[in-house]
Amino acid sequence: MPRPCAKDGRRNLIAGRLIELRQENKLSQRELAHRLQLIGMDMDKNAITRIETNKRYVTDIELRAFARIFDVSYASLLDAPVQPHDSKKES
Repeated sequence: MPRPCAKDGRRNLIAGRLIELRQENKLSQRELAHRLQLIGMDMDKNAITRIETNKRYVTDIELRAFARIFDVSYASLLDAPVQPHDSKKES
């Protein structure tokens, strides 16, 4: 069964907003992964990299965890403007 993606090939809607929130909070991908693990979300740095570069889908449970970590609404994660990704960019 084919997996859904946007017409532009994106596999999630939160990549740009996740990068923005992570940088605003001065978190590396590794630090974000650690915070997610502390609240029971089994996610590593590589998964965050793949989300931020639109190579990985995001589940509703993961969306809820990101919203909790950054203290934002689900809608603010989903309704962010699309940002072009730079696969060499890593904080």
